[in-house]
Amino acid sequence: MKKIIVVCALSLIPTFLVWTPFALKLPSFWNIPLPTKGMATIVANYDGPLYLVVSKSLYNKEIIKGLTNFPLSTEYYAAHLPLYPLLIRTFSYLLGYPYAMLFVTLLSSILAIFFFQKLISRYLSNRNILWATALFSLFPARWLIVRSVGSAEPLFTASIIASIYYFQQKKYLKAGIWGALAQMTKSPAILLFISYLGFIIFKEVRKLALKEIGKVKTSTNLFRYFPIILIPLALLGVFTFYKIQTGDFLAYFHSGDNIHLFFPPFQIFNYAAPWVGTFWLEEITFIYLIGALGLIKLIQKKEWVMAWFTGVFFASTLFVAHRDLMRYFLPVVPFLYVAFSDLITKKEFKIAFLVIIIPIYLFSLAFISQNAMPIANWGPLL
Repeated sequence: MKKIIVVCALSLIPTFLVWTPFALKLPSFWNIPLPTKGMATIVANYDGPLYLVVSKSLYNKEIIKGLTNFPLSTEYYAAHLPLYPLLIRTFSYLLGYPYAMLFVTLLSSILAIFFFQKLISRYLSNRNILWATALFSLFPARWLIVRSVGSAEPLFTASIIASIYYFQQKKYLKAGIWGALAQMTKSPAILLFISYLGFIIFKEVRKLALKEIGKVKTSTNLFRYFPIILIPLALLGVFTFYKIQTGDFLAYFHSGDNIHLFFPPFQIFNYAAPWVGTFWLEEITFIYLIGALGLIKLIQKKEWVMAWFTGVFFASTLFVAHRDLMRYFLPVVPFLYVAFSDLITKKEFKIAFLVIIIPIYLFSLAFISQNAMPIANWGPLL
């Protein structure tokens, strides 16, 4: 119980601190201008209102037309997979849709930090587990931001961490269930399934290669991995749900400009791309650098499951052309903590991190203040 209380505190306190200037309707903080619309600014942050539309309409195009005048096609909402909106809808009967959305985000964040603590505890001493968990609750700043607004990322990240944690424990049914939940939350979860397949094939081929030809058994007991098939089955379930609700089994792929993968890689540096729009992109190179270093470290530590997922997911981000690359990169972050576990516990790192706590907070306030959708009439979304 004590651990749960600590996890809840580490998850909720930073978010409440981010909310405070907005809730108090402060016109500015630390000379950063802030909107004075109260918690409406938090609720209006992308992609929160889009998930509200999905949770109220369940992709019904006629209902969507009556809910909003956003300059988006009714097909676009199929880009937002159903688990997060369905959870919002479930809690809306008690809290109303906007606050149900924030409530689900908070619960998902607690879940993500809980499973992160379980994961990282395998690699750190007891005195450093709390530090690493506190660090993960704050860093990177983009993670703190998505935990503080209407966002499916916390639920997605929690499900990914849980699935990999149980896969490592050889509890493949639980790994498959959590992987399926991830798949019903965001489409990139299929990369988790690909990663598991890569690991299984690599492991079994390596096992066979180390045996003498005459001693190779005909059965490699692959059946124990079978529950991970729940991940693509969940995707099939999502598409079936789309067929029922929209009449289009492949509605996700017909939702418009939402798949930001382009060839050749590194198209994010095309400043003219529609979801890039700037040449101020130097920090992107640091994301690539940290991702590559983390992958190498995981391989050196022989953490093969995490290395496969990090490698597959990292490789996919090289083809993403979107200014907000850090948000796409978030599912890899927990495993980078494992990769750099020897670094983050050093005294020098702890001192250095103290320097950036205030910048993390200020960046979060500035980002949220400028990332809100303009909503003239909240009535249909309440």
